[in-house]
Amino acid sequence: MHATTPLHPAVDAADIVPPRHDFYAGIHKALRHFMVDTLLRVGSLEVRDETEVDAVLGHLETLLALCGRHLAHENEFVHPALEARRPGSSERIAGEHVEHLEAIDALREDARQLRAAGLGQRAALALRLYRHLALFVADNFQHMHYEETAHNAALWASYTDDELEALHGRLLASLPPEEVFLVMRWMLPALNPTERAGLLAGLRERAPEAAFRALVDHVRPHLDDTAWARLAPAIGFDAGAMLA
Repeated sequence: MHATTPLHPAVDAADIVPPRHDFYAGIHKALRHFMVDTLLRVGSLEVRDETEVDAVLGHLETLLALCGRHLAHENEFVHPALEARRPGSSERIAGEHVEHLEAIDALREDARQLRAAGLGQRAALALRLYRHLALFVADNFQHMHYEETAHNAALWASYTDDELEALHGRLLASLPPEEVFLVMRWMLPALNPTERAGLLAGLRERAPEAAFRALVDHVRPHLDDTAWARLAPAIGFDAGAMLA
């Protein structure tokens, strides 16, 4: 009689590693969500509808502006921390950041040409924008994976969680409220329920109650009913009391 292989083999205690402070997980989920949403909008654009063209290109510009600010934040806060204790460890990604800024400028030019074009040229220009945006998204997905693996490994080997949390706190303190609200609009729906509840519970401890409620009001329309029903009791809200 042969022994069967368990569907869920036991995990060795040595394989269980407490989670470390992760600079990248949340913001990268937000950016992936925003990028995919924007790519779908550009790909399905009705170029004969001026209102839709304006809305979709405005949506694209908001994404591109956020991507540019994200690169600046990493350049200002994360890369100096890496270089301070692991010289050369940020070189590859710093070079890719330069390329991404060039790609952002090129996408803005594609969008400008589409907006200015006559109706007969718009379909071709919209397809060009869509393809270029798809390449930008694909490149960013690989870029973010490297940061989440190689950069996190370097940070975790060089800093304690207290040091990383303090650095992250300085980065967050530098953000204007409108950027925080924009990021949360895309981040919270992209998180799993445990991550979502943990992030908001932490914010509630630090933020004034009015500001916290404004943030929840802002994000609530972007959560489906199941997500909201799971989140509300975890952050002290009545799931039926805030149906935005």
